[in-house]
Amino acid sequence: MLHSAKYTPGQIVRHRRFDYRGVIIDVDPVFLGSEDWYEEVAKSRPPKDRPWYHVLVDQDEAVTYVAERHLAPDGDPAPIDHPMLDDFLGEQRDDGGYAPLHTMN
Repeated sequence: MLHSAKYTPGQIVRHRRFDYRGVIIDVDPVFLGSEDWYEEVAKSRPPKDRPWYHVLVDQDEAVTYVAERHLAPDGDPAPIDHPMLDDFLGEQRDDGGYAPLHTMN
């Protein structure tokens, strides 16, 4: 059974464990990474059958792949500072999030 994603592209989130802000640029309905990556990086073993998110990290050049359970909404209205932001997202909306330029999935 597929679970509905809690977050959408353009939404600003905070990583619960590592406490960084970011903005979602894409959503996978389930884990779509490699088994090697999962074994090496996903040490807390989040569920693979729930949504995973591609996130641009604020004030960094990193793009992360994060399980839904590690994300929370972020209420900080400050803009996201990432060099690839304009490649994926448009203007910042009144609610603080960003308008997606296109849907990836």
